Amino acid sequence: MVENREYKSDVFSMLMEDKAYALQVYNALNESFYDEPDQVEMHVLEKGISLSVRNDAAFIIDMNLSIYEHQSTFNPNMPLRSLQYFVTILDEMLGKKDLYSRKLIRIPTPHFAVFYNGTEKRPRREVLKLSASYAKPTEEPELELTCTVYNINPDQDKELLQTCEVLDEYMQFIKTVRKNEAAGIESPVERAIDECIRNHILEKFLRERRTEVLRTMTIDMTFERREQLIREEEREEGREEGREEGRKEMMLEIYKNCINRGLSRDDAIAISGITEELLKQNGLS
Repeated sequence: MVENREYKSDVFSMLMEDKAYALQVYNALNESFYDEPDQVEMHVLEKGISLSVRNDAAFIIDMNLSIYEHQSTFNPNMPLRSLQYFVTILDEMLGKKDLYSRKLIRIPTPHFAVFYNGTEKRPRREVLKLSASYAKPTEEPELELTCTVYNINPDQDKELLQTCEVLDEYMQFIKTVRKNEAAGIESPVERAIDECIRNHILEKFLRERRTEVLRTMTIDMTFERREQLIREEEREEGREEGREEGRKEMMLEIYKNCINRGLSRDDAIAISGITEELLKQNGLS
């Protein structure tokens, strides 16, 4: 089953579309004091360049290119993915410039950050290196890329959250969704949106983009449930018999869950990975 990451957008990337929010995060990470959102030059990849290479935020300020990614599941391959992001962005940025020119071409200085808020216990901050992926380690890698992972869970990087209001309020929203889900509350995301608006948490953002947030969070939660089921299945080592049937049942469960949450049929198929044949077999075509 192949996961369609094109559907794996999240609220964090929606927040980072706002120049003021992006600037706030940049200042918090770099201990800077830029105060003009218009100084932020958003960099959005043109649709069609790559369906598989998509990061959450990329923007330039003062010739520094910040490439941000949000994750609820830790991924040790972030330096490699960050390299993909950078090369794709750089390729678009350079356009038709002559790389064989005798004139030195200058590019923005890249900085890579990941904001982790998963439930798995991780350090407050950690630095991942591209060289860790090399099949033959070397003490002096000729190509290196470092990526800092910030654990923005409320009990971890408290200093960063105190410095950055948008990250702090984002995590309050996520915490409210998780609390509602754990309590078995119907429509946990919608209830969290209402509660946060009442308490002036991301109030303007949630009022203006309520429908998008509701849909995006529903998809995210469905993905997380799907990954959990996959991990549970993978832990069943040595039990080959019935694995295929179990996989089919899992896809059916996720598909039905998507439909019950109001997602379109196309979204439900993309998220669950189910085939038209299996839908037909179960009277769902």
